[in-house]
Amino acid sequence: MTKDEKAKEIQELKETFQKSRNVILASFQGLDVAQDTDLRRQIRSTQTYYRVVKNTLAKIAAKDTPVEPLMERFRGTTSVACNSGDPVTLAKVLTQYAKDHPLFTFKAGMVEGKVVSIADLTAIAQLPSREELLSKLLYVLKAPVQQLATVLQATGRDLAVVLSEVAKKKENSSAP
Repeated sequence: MTKDEKAKEIQELKETFQKSRNVILASFQGLDVAQDTDLRRQIRSTQTYYRVVKNTLAKIAAKDTPVEPLMERFRGTTSVACNSGDPVTLAKVLTQYAKDHPLFTFKAGMVEGKVVSIADLTAIAQLPSREELLSKLLYVLKAPVQQLATVLQATGRDLAVVLSEVAKKKENSSAP
């Protein structure tokens, strides 16, 4: 790798680290190409930046960025997954992949700009996603209105049933 290529790589990583609120460092040693391709395909659906990095370049790029507290973890084979969106979706995909492929292990994580432990990453992966939480919120907000509409309709429906029964009774009593 030439000096210019290294400088370009450092600049790209630095920009990515500046924008990212969620970062997960992992070790992937022992994964074959097919497994790595599968991981990249799964990660792509979460709108996440995923890359295998050279540790020395990543350390340089991490300086003066939110990722700086993770600098000591850039050792061995290192891949970086980061996004500025939903940390739950990212954690779910990577945690599930790690369960299916034991060679893929977490080194460190940062969620919403705060360094978290590996246990915390696993706990975050078990949370409902943003979309699930929003749908639950909408259901809770909609339920009282729906119940009120049902109660208001019940009065008219009950009145119609009573009038129908009275009409049937009149028919039965006037019949010879």
